[in-house]
Amino acid sequence: MPSSAPAQAPRTLAEALRPRSDASLAALLRARPDLLSPVPNDLSQLATRAATRASVVRALERLDRFTLQTAEALAVSPDPAPYETLRDLMTGDESDPRIADAVPVAVATLREQALLWGANDRLRLVRTARELLAPSPTHPSPTGLGPTVAEATAGTGMSPTRLQEIMAAAGLPTTHDPVSAISALTALFTDRNRMSALLDTAPSEALMVLERLVWGPPYGEVTSDPTPPVRWLRDRGLLLPTSPRTVVLPREAALHMRGGRAHRMAEPAPPAVVAAATYGPQVVDGTAAGQAYAALSTIEDLLKDWNEGGPPVMRSGGLSVRDLKRTAAALSMPEPMAAFWVELAYAAGLLAPDGKTDERYAATPAYDEWLGLPPQDRWTRIASAWLYATRTAGLIGGQDAKGRALAALGPELDRSAAPEVRRRVLDLLASLPEAAAPAPETVLARLRWERPLRAANAQSAQGGVSANTSGDLRSRMALWTLNEAELIGFTGRGALSGHGRALLGHPTSGDGAQGAAVRPAGRAPAQATGRPLLDQPPAQSAGQVLGRATAAARTPAKVSAAERATAAVRAADLLAPLIPMPLDHVLLQADLTAVAPGPLQRPLAETLGVLADVESKGGATVYRFTPASVRRALDAGLTASDLHTFLTDHSRTPVPQPLSYLIDDVARKHGHLRVGSACAYVRCDDDAMLGEILADKRSQPLGLRRLAPTVLAAQTDPATLLDGLRAMGFAPAAESVSGDVMITRADAYRTPPRTAPVPVPEGPPTPDDTLLGAALRAIRAGDMASTAVRKVSPAVAAEAGTGSPDIGTATGGGVLPRTTSAETLATVQAAALTGSAVWIGYVNADGAASQRVIAPVRVEGGFVTAYDHTADEVRTYPLHRITGVAELADVP
Repeated sequence: MPSSAPAQAPRTLAEALRPRSDASLAALLRARPDLLSPVPNDLSQLATRAATRASVVRALERLDRFTLQTAEALAVSPDPAPYETLRDLMTGDESDPRIADAVPVAVATLREQALLWGANDRLRLVRTARELLAPSPTHPSPTGLGPTVAEATAGTGMSPTRLQEIMAAAGLPTTHDPVSAISALTALFTDRNRMSALLDTAPSEALMVLERLVWGPPYGEVTSDPTPPVRWLRDRGLLLPTSPRTVVLPREAALHMRGGRAHRMAEPAPPAVVAAATYGPQVVDGTAAGQAYAALSTIEDLLKDWNEGGPPVMRSGGLSVRDLKRTAAALSMPEPMAAFWVELAYAAGLLAPDGKTDERYAATPAYDEWLGLPPQDRWTRIASAWLYATRTAGLIGGQDAKGRALAALGPELDRSAAPEVRRRVLDLLASLPEAAAPAPETVLARLRWERPLRAANAQSAQGGVSANTSGDLRSRMALWTLNEAELIGFTGRGALSGHGRALLGHPTSGDGAQGAAVRPAGRAPAQATGRPLLDQPPAQSAGQVLGRATAAARTPAKVSAAERATAAVRAADLLAPLIPMPLDHVLLQADLTAVAPGPLQRPLAETLGVLADVESKGGATVYRFTPASVRRALDAGLTASDLHTFLTDHSRTPVPQPLSYLIDDVARKHGHLRVGSACAYVRCDDDAMLGEILADKRSQPLGLRRLAPTVLAAQTDPATLLDGLRAMGFAPAAESVSGDVMITRADAYRTPPRTAPVPVPEGPPTPDDTLLGAALRAIRAGDMASTAVRKVSPAVAAEAGTGSPDIGTATGGGVLPRTTSAETLATVQAAALTGSAVWIGYVNADGAASQRVIAPVRVEGGFVTAYDHTADEVRTYPLHRITGVAELADVP
């Protein structure tokens, strides 16, 4: 049991906070950073803010299941309640030692977070928390318990006559007033022996009715003519009416039938994350490295497809369904997977809207910088962007609160809890043995235990890991995390890879004793940071520590940029040996294809991507040469001799004759026709070819007419004319206004410089040590000023009839002191001579009034220079802005 109560019990939450140490208050402000927005003036304001509904709801959402169960049990106990009553509600008659050992830890956690206060013989929940967790007809308690006998009878205004009838039926002597009757009935229901004797006389059907209500909900409907079992229960007060057609099982009776337990099953320890399969570390790392390289290739393919300007931005923001389908078809993957890659590239700052009038998506200049990095560094950049991004691609295709569809790259995809869920899921994977893949349902069960209020409606995952599994958003985000981690190469075969573990900041195999040294300063290994305890609870068992050690891990750690950079370097070093070296050759085949037996060097891959079309991907990439692909290379400025030389230099097999003929054929025709802008024109030295074009019926939509023997004019733009002539089998080339051939390149369009989207934080950020120190000093100083005991002024003392200012004392209480200018000057000068502190009222230049405790040092020229205990610094105050001054009383 926790230590005994202090000599003087606190009467309010503010009084309970006042004797806390700075370390304890800092722990409170870290756990509930919303209390610092803005910094409270004093501890009374801090206590008031800690009891507001929004802040209490946020704090309750961060409690684990057992701590929340403890708070729920306290909400259905008397107010205030001794520790023994709370412990009995949690353990029941069986007194499970595991639960009994965990209750002090839960009580200390509730105290630490200012959700509970009071000595151990008078534990009190914050009023707002009790209102949220206590049962009511419109809001059932999570415990399934109903109102007490006193609450149920008071709510319906039961008549004294009816109370006496219940007393007589229950075998109790009649009383003269309703209060004593309710007390006698409550005593009967809480007396185990008498209550058991009463239930022994109940019909079996009546006991069946009670069994249906005992674990909740405690309310039931009855008819105007109830059945005999229900009538028997109602006559003896075991069912009390709440309305003409509704009855409720009193809390005291339900607790007796439950064996004194507030919950059907208390869960003092978190469910274990079970390994579903274990592989060799080399297998996991190799699989993850392959996925990582495939992720890089997928992003390159995506942005290569958008190189000349991607799809337009919808007016409501985001990518249209049609453009997403086209992108998915270009990448040969399902639409949800394509949406994930689009969102990942956007989160990493590799694509963005161009900001023009007709806004379109395109690659950013950062993409070109990213392409120049080694593969391992490119991977750490996109993996880090995914890990800390609040963009949630799994929501795409769903609907928002107004029933509107959520589009890829849309503005409504940020979920502030996403980074925390990703980090927590991956930390759970890191807690398993190396190369072990978890069972997804055990991961979900653990997350629900850690945040039960956020997962109240979660359903068990069935079958495999599916992004469409029903349940709460937190559970769905956990499943999305497992799938996405596999896609980008964080995991291999479901197990956390070595480079993924390093990017999280966890020690990897081979670190050995260096694990602690490699880990950034100030960060502890996963599941090694215990919850700080207050009120000196007893020492914890090893099992209890295991069940409680992950409190800090459930809140996303504040990771500095330096720590992220260190983790990225370690991850890149581990990934680099696993990525295959790029090749400088391909294998040309007689069927006009080229086989790349592995990843190609970038210049080779870029040129081959222009010269040929990708036909299939996998362990090897197959390229196919076509007339259109060869013409594309010629349009890019290459000549036939350049193409022959390129293929000869980079092929391990002889260049097939059909491929040489194809290149020469296309090159011979290429540029024979010239297209320019009149609206558009066609120029050719061979007038017979122009006649052939005019005679072809397929040229009619182009609106061609002959201007000269070698020139045709068109009524379409040059781009449409080029496409039309190519569709007819010709190989025209575009020319500039000076008549030169225009060279077109695929990578010609980039957006202006863009920054990656900033993650949306979940509530106020966790304060750092500097802010905490300054805030604590300000709160302590403000509290000192507001609670300082001051001497009563002579005028007040005279009015009170004491005649002496030393007889009465008063506290600040928020009322500014009032003295004359002469009294103010004399009191301040005396304090400067004696070195004592005084209490002043001060109005600044903006008209804001405040009270301060100062120690005057010098008084001259209409100013007083003093050490301000409220601001914890030396300041100078104009005397004419001081409303009054009072000496501080000597309080023993």
